[in-house]
Amino acid sequence: MKIHLNDMIFYGYHGVYPEERKLGQRFIVTLTLITDAGIDDQIKHLEDTIDYTKVFSEVKQIMENQQFVLLENCGNQIIEDLMDKFDLVKEINVKIEKPGVPINGNLSSVSIEMYKKK
Repeated sequence: MKIHLNDMIFYGYHGVYPEERKLGQRFIVTLTLITDAGIDDQIKHLEDTIDYTKVFSEVKQIMENQQFVLLENCGNQIIEDLMDKFDLVKEINVKIEKPGVPINGNLSSVSIEMYKKK
């Protein structure tokens, strides 16, 4: 099974430049959690699966209460925390988008995407 949490929006203080870490900005996180498809037919109750409200809370805590210079560090932290806290997760894909980019040019955003399998 795949569980998708799409376009979660957080306000965080991440970036290479001190101004980014001081002023903060919006970040958009999209997450895919993959479980063992062999147990899908056994899911009858919330306890049998991954509670995506708890996943959202974990990602929110990381994005809004921690500071990272690089989005890659942030992505690794999200992956590590979710794999540690949710035993059913076998694979994770996380995309972090940064709409406000301090680049002298026109673009809508930059993003990183990371994947890990247990």
